[in-house]
Amino acid sequence: MSAKRTERLLTLVMLLLSTQRGYSKEELFHEIELYGGAASPAAREKLFDRDKAALREQGIPVQSFSDDPAFDHDNSIRRYRIAASEYRLPEVTFTAEESAALTLAAGMWDVATLDSAAARALQKLQDRGAARDDAAALPIEPRIHTNEPHWDEVWRATTSRRPISFGYRAASTGREEQRNLQPWGMGSRYGHWYVVGRDLDRGEERYFRLSRITTSPLQHEGTFEVPDDFTMLDSLASLERVSEPFTAVVAVRPDTCHLLRTRRGARTDGTDAGWDTLTFPYGDVGEAAADIAAFGPRARSVGPPELVARVGELLSAAAAAQEGPFPDVAFTDRAARPARRKTSSDSHLRRLLDLVPYLLDHPGADMDETADRFGVTRAQLASDLELLFVSGPRFYPEGLIEVSLNGDLIFLSNADHLAEPVRLNLDEACTLIVGLDTLRRLPGLDPGSAAATAHAKLTEAAGDAGRAGRAIATTLTEEAVGPTLETIQTALAAHVRLELTYLVPTRDEVTQRTVEPIRAFSRDNTWYLEAWCTSARSVRNFRLDRVQAAILTADPVTTRRPAADGDLLFRPAAGDALVTFILRPPARWVAGHYNAERTQEMPDGQLAAEIRVATTGWIPGLVGRLGGGGAVAAPGDLRRDCEVWLSAARLNYP
Repeated sequence: MSAKRTERLLTLVMLLLSTQRGYSKEELFHEIELYGGAASPAAREKLFDRDKAALREQGIPVQSFSDDPAFDHDNSIRRYRIAASEYRLPEVTFTAEESAALTLAAGMWDVATLDSAAARALQKLQDRGAARDDAAALPIEPRIHTNEPHWDEVWRATTSRRPISFGYRAASTGREEQRNLQPWGMGSRYGHWYVVGRDLDRGEERYFRLSRITTSPLQHEGTFEVPDDFTMLDSLASLERVSEPFTAVVAVRPDTCHLLRTRRGARTDGTDAGWDTLTFPYGDVGEAAADIAAFGPRARSVGPPELVARVGELLSAAAAAQEGPFPDVAFTDRAARPARRKTSSDSHLRRLLDLVPYLLDHPGADMDETADRFGVTRAQLASDLELLFVSGPRFYPEGLIEVSLNGDLIFLSNADHLAEPVRLNLDEACTLIVGLDTLRRLPGLDPGSAAATAHAKLTEAAGDAGRAGRAIATTLTEEAVGPTLETIQTALAAHVRLELTYLVPTRDEVTQRTVEPIRAFSRDNTWYLEAWCTSARSVRNFRLDRVQAAILTADPVTTRRPAADGDLLFRPAAGDALVTFILRPPARWVAGHYNAERTQEMPDGQLAAEIRVATTGWIPGLVGRLGGGGAVAAPGDLRRDCEVWLSAARLNYP
């Protein structure tokens, strides 16, 4: 957003807040000098319409009305205003426990734009009295994973109620078709994000998984109404894995392939010639085939034919990629961090509207402290103060904001109309409301918990923006993981040890562990327990979906250990191996998922990634799963082990 547009929008807000009678368009054009720069009267009208829409998207309630109901549809005589009661964030109080839940909810999002929106919302509520101390925070750290394809575009369309069209690959047929949708809501379940709405071509409610969208969604003109009885949470509950209509038949070697044996609905139907016959339901043939291919020579797909063919294709493609040749790799730097998503074009206006009440409440605020609080440089803050000084109506000098500096101390006056914090906009309200809703539904929390009561208070205070809580929902735990998480929370509260029966996929074996729990956290839609393992005598992370049993003991933990910084799943240690992968575009995610030490861009969109691992026994399985998307280039002995492993696996598919 240019400074001129920011100035124009800020002046428009100041004028519309200053009157109950409202302004006509002509009066606004007369008072706001920057509208005079439009190329023509028609261009000026369009500019004003865009400004109104921009303010409303920010949650600023621009009202349009007519003095004479007989001419209510005559835009030329309509008047505009902002009702102060609807603009200002209502007074709302939170207990210390509720404030801690708010802080936890604000930190759950992994999208840069929504993470910033959550931080702004939390700051506003703290300015209104929510406690800043998070000492009462829950010993769990959930994260809402949002890095699926086209997540941003679908989010914007859903929250703005704009129809979209996109290409979509159906799981049942594999065919790609164009879909036209009114997106009523979006939500996460079973490790995937879905958008739900009215399919305009079929005339009925349909689900679409974001990972199957094949083209960038296009927004169309117009808006739509969502049915009054629709909630995304109910839609997610009705999903119930309806996308698993097929049954896989797999022959597995005895006492191996434990991840397949423990899949939801899996059962063993006898043994024949050194193979156990295993069946389990599945929906996406590609995902099921990858799970089977990861076990190489220890698993042989038997049916249906489409699944058998896909597993064979994956292993053949993996073997071809593993044979090379490999390009020369010369790592030059550390792995680059993922690029942050661009912030909203209206962030500058939001910052100014938040800055004014803060400076009025803190006369003599220090420049450096204020810049740090709003996440800007000192130079940017100085530019913001100058913009505040020049914004205002053309013919009412007394309506201008007065800004003065005494050394590094800031003083602001004559800004009464902007003295109260602006009500939460849609993104701000949604991040906290959805975060609190996700928290309050975690297993083990009392229905009257602080997360639940904070959710009720915030939904009421958010006004119209609170509707986002009905359109967006996430389910971070399923029936298989929920009881384990509840047991872990009980152990954390009681400070006692746990006995775990735990599946170690890298060794394909089931182990018994005694652990002292430190915290539970989620990453990439997967829950983990961070705990002190008494047998390993070190801190370990345990995936909850691989915990086959978790039993509370009466033994107290010996030491209260702090949680590790961040949520890294792998901790470097002496004796680790460094493995160099060559990753094609569909498999570039491996570098981020396994925290690559170094990366190097290669020709044809390939990426070389150096990954640190404690053991290498599981690496051939990863190569098989990738189905030609990635191969091991170094070290040489591991590269040859992968070739031998894949050759043996392909013997199951002559």
